[in-house]
Amino acid sequence: MSVSLLRDVVKPVLTGFKITAKRLGKKKVTISYPDELREQYPRTRWRHYLTRYDSGLERCIGCSLCAGACPARCIYVEAAENTDTERYSPGERYAVRYEINMLRCIFCGYCQDACPTGAIVLRKDFELANYKREQFLFTKEMLLEDYPGQNLEPYKSKMTGAEAPIYRG
Repeated sequence: MSVSLLRDVVKPVLTGFKITAKRLGKKKVTISYPDELREQYPRTRWRHYLTRYDSGLERCIGCSLCAGACPARCIYVEAAENTDTERYSPGERYAVRYEINMLRCIFCGYCQDACPTGAIVLRKDFELANYKREQFLFTKEMLLEDYPGQNLEPYKSKMTGAEAPIYRG
């Protein structure tokens, strides 16, 4: 009975203590999150942004290719025609309504790869928490950049080979 007690109870406990003692000597990897931020991977994709040209015109032409490429079906684009008096994008059309349901988004980046003008980009801004479901429906006004070239660096798409801007951090 004592041999089976040693084999079944004491040996696993000693093995557990050995693993714990080995870990105590190593450096801690814990960071204090709000004060320190972890380094993001180079291909990290989080928050969506709608970019503008240097002239201030929107890049989005309302083609809905991003919505078609989205596997989660979380993007809705409603297009309208540009006029000579009201011009929002350099093309014939523009997105009068652009919405992304961030609760459904899987952050795959297909929308960024599908966009022919580089209007939609995913950047490293990962703090997307909110308290209400309605706040996760990002509208065009929430997605548009304040000014052109805001914290951008070039990024080459794997699928198209075209350069698109990505957030530097």
